[in-house]
Amino acid sequence: MIGIICAMDVELEKILAMMEKEQGDIISGIVYHRGTIGGKEAVCVVCGVGKVFAAMCTQTMILKYAPDCIINVGVAGALDKRLNITDIVVADDLVQHDMDVTPLGVPRGMILGTDYIAFPTEKKVSDLLYAAVDTLNKDRAQKGEKKLGIYRGRIASGDQFIAAKEQKEDIAGAFGAVACEMEGAAIAQVCYVNHIPYAVMRAISDTADESSETDFPEFAKEAADYTAEVIRHFFEA
Repeated sequence: MIGIICAMDVELEKILAMMEKEQGDIISGIVYHRGTIGGKEAVCVVCGVGKVFAAMCTQTMILKYAPDCIINVGVAGALDKRLNITDIVVADDLVQHDMDVTPLGVPRGMILGTDYIAFPTEKKVSDLLYAAVDTLNKDRAQKGEKKLGIYRGRIASGDQFIAAKEQKEDIAGAFGAVACEMEGAAIAQVCYVNHIPYAVMRAISDTADESSETDFPEFAKEAADYTAEVIRHFFEA
């Protein structure tokens, strides 16, 4: 059983279209879609935007469906200048950039009770996602289409839509993150305390600066569609 969590409908739309034998359960107002993708059992959900929705949804998925691993898929803003819109980032680990209890004498980003700043993803699952992007790029090359850029690195999560150069530089400088979004690190924390393997993959929809207000609505669907294609190859593999 593979769990897939997205924050927005646009991120799950194409993935859900791949699902066969779909049945839905509504728990706390959130619809969990259970069925098969490529012959493999899966449960897919739109959790909603932000860390609280993400954490609530992840814990419910674990208790109700007992997935063998959970993958968070969606879009993100670029913090690293190497990243272009629609590039893919597979997370090595995740931090919560808005967690700050430094007055207590601990480093910024430290999650009290875990002694973690960065939660590492499951390498095997992350490697399979990376390989699925490579497979997609081979398909695109055969069709004469441009390959997607693919990167590994740290992703930062927080309850903020980052759309200012100063915020972007602060997060990148403090944590060494290459991309930012609003759910992944919360999902990572819940998976960590439940001993569930997890991975996070994001496609770049904007550059997390003053242009993001216009770039995000324009490119979010295109970026999300690419991640759906990666998930298709992941299940096939």
